[in-house]
Amino acid sequence: MGDIKEGMQKTRRGFFERLSRAIGGKSTVSDDILDNIEEALIASDMGVDTTLKIVDALQDRVEADKYMDFQELVSMLREEISTLLDTGSGQEVGIIDETKKPYVIMVVGVNGVGKTTTIGKLAAMFRSQGKKVVVGAADTFRAAAVEQLTIWAGRAGVDIVKQQMGSDPASVAYDAVASAKAKDADVVLIDTAGRLHNRVDLMNELTKIRNVMRKVIPDAPHEVLLVLDASTGQNAFQQAKQFAAATDITALALTKLDGSAKGGVVVGIVDQMKIPVKFVGVGEGVDDLKIFDRKEFVEGLFDDSEIKN
Repeated sequence: MGDIKEGMQKTRRGFFERLSRAIGGKSTVSDDILDNIEEALIASDMGVDTTLKIVDALQDRVEADKYMDFQELVSMLREEISTLLDTGSGQEVGIIDETKKPYVIMVVGVNGVGKTTTIGKLAAMFRSQGKKVVVGAADTFRAAAVEQLTIWAGRAGVDIVKQQMGSDPASVAYDAVASAKAKDADVVLIDTAGRLHNRVDLMNELTKIRNVMRKVIPDAPHEVLLVLDASTGQNAFQQAKQFAAATDITALALTKLDGSAKGGVVVGIVDQMKIPVKFVGVGEGVDDLKIFDRKEFVEGLFDDSEIKN
């Protein structure tokens, strides 16, 4: 079972190697050094806009005093990145609003990012907390998605609501929410089709699912969780933008953080989209989906034991 710091290992090593080269024994912060820091941040997939924001902030802070050692610069970077990850949403207070019962989470994302696996791990996480969980297999276009979700539901010991292949996804979502309400469940997880098709089609499909669920629970869904693959870097950012244009995304789950040197994309997405990360995947095991903690993430990016002056 991994943790966030361990999962950040590949990103951290690449980032610090570049950072060490950028600053390498210099005692003053010149424009060249700032340019090198900018390159290091972009190479870690934080994105151009977010990188420029960080570098501008650093420039403002060092202008008064040109002397600055490696530790001071790292401390500043740590503070700036931590600030960018704080969306002010209170996402670290709790995972779900327990006054909403059942709490409905609609999960969206393209095929291949680990969406169905994430739902299975979430179901297991909630179940381990003693919550009653219902999963709705509304990705009716892929037999593999329904089969995979069925296996995960069995493993987690939660109920699954499904229909035959090609059924109306909204109908499955309706049945899942109705079943959860009848069983007095705490959480409902709704899988949706992972096709990044025409934006209008995507919008219509997700809107239809929302509308039918609201016939049972008027304020559903309470959360729209977008699953992204951290290892795809800027592609993940583009997917986030496309889904945000199609529906109201309220939270993010980043998978495969442990297999990526592009963990910096987390910072860029949160900064540009103003959507909090709630979960990160740091391994294949059922317990390797972690509740995101920005302090732990920043510590993982800036591990003092690996700092070389």
